Amino acid sequence: MFKLEKRPQPSKVWTFGAPILAVVLTIILGMGLFAILGKDPILATKVIFWDPLFGEFADLDRPDVIKKAAPLILIAIGLSFGFRAGIWNIGAEGQYIIGAITGAALALSFYPMEARWLIFPLTILFGALGGLVWAMIPALLRVYFKTNEILVSLMLVYVAEVLIKAMAIGALRDPDGFGMPGSRDLRRFASAANPDLITGSGIHLGVVAALLSVVAAYIALTRHQFGFDVRLAGQSPRAAAFSGVNPSRLILVCMAISGALAGLAGVFEVTGPSGKILGSFPTYYGFTAIIVAFLGRLHPVGILLAGILLALTYIGGNLAEQSLGLPAAAIKCFQGLLLFSLLGVDLLTNYRIKLRSKGKAQ
Repeated sequence: MFKLEKRPQPSKVWTFGAPILAVVLTIILGMGLFAILGKDPILATKVIFWDPLFGEFADLDRPDVIKKAAPLILIAIGLSFGFRAGIWNIGAEGQYIIGAITGAALALSFYPMEARWLIFPLTILFGALGGLVWAMIPALLRVYFKTNEILVSLMLVYVAEVLIKAMAIGALRDPDGFGMPGSRDLRRFASAANPDLITGSGIHLGVVAALLSVVAAYIALTRHQFGFDVRLAGQSPRAAAFSGVNPSRLILVCMAISGALAGLAGVFEVTGPSGKILGSFPTYYGFTAIIVAFLGRLHPVGILLAGILLALTYIGGNLAEQSLGLPAAAIKCFQGLLLFSLLGVDLLTNYRIKLRSKGKAQ
């Protein structure tokens, strides 16, 4: 009865409407999931999306939403450059972890020296460099050996996970920690701490960096030759080649940007909300940022809003887990539903659904 007809040009309405419809579909599907699990679907949805912002303890939960959103936005902004150009860095999670390791290692090498004006900037720099170097591995292999950056970057995530566990019980373990795994708490090392700029607000330097990255990305993509090259390479690689865009250089630059921003997210996390290197260091930001990037349509402002939304599912999911007994896996499933809903609805951007006439159907 129905057929898909390719649009002459992508629909501008559905380009921006698809994410909104995807969120609505996800909420509906999520409510069905909650009902299957024996939970009140309306109450569960309220706890996830309403209570962190306007509930009884919203004053305590809102700062956590901000802290969760910052690394998601930073990483997603970096990924958006490559995704727009057709460069698929799926390993931002590993670059995020390596950024945390290198930043923490630099800071702890100065312990207990008190020189914030020197140590903290170096910590941030080394975090960004750590993520950048880790991203350069798949980038250089792609440029010089034509390997698949998707597979290489993804495999490096597992290497990074092994490294952080090794560091937590090895080189970075707290010598005063009675043999327990984990580094010193960087939040107690004034020269490397990243506290809230306004007490209790949840706004630390990582949040400021995330907002600045949104502004910088918007300017780069809309007002700079580099942004034009990125868009052109993604829309028409052949046209990009004729216009003089160097594909190898573009791969290296886009991977460097995404790696550096993922590394920054890691170092701001380890010097702020997390505080120390642990085998259970807060993870999956790099993978969730992929959802954030696509939900935000690879647009800086869209990524900002999508990052806040996904952060809300994290905090609201924790509240639902504690107050309603909702399984933690259900929240991860809920986030996955969001991506699949977006991919499904996104079909309408390039295709329209039409009814078949009876004559043609026969």
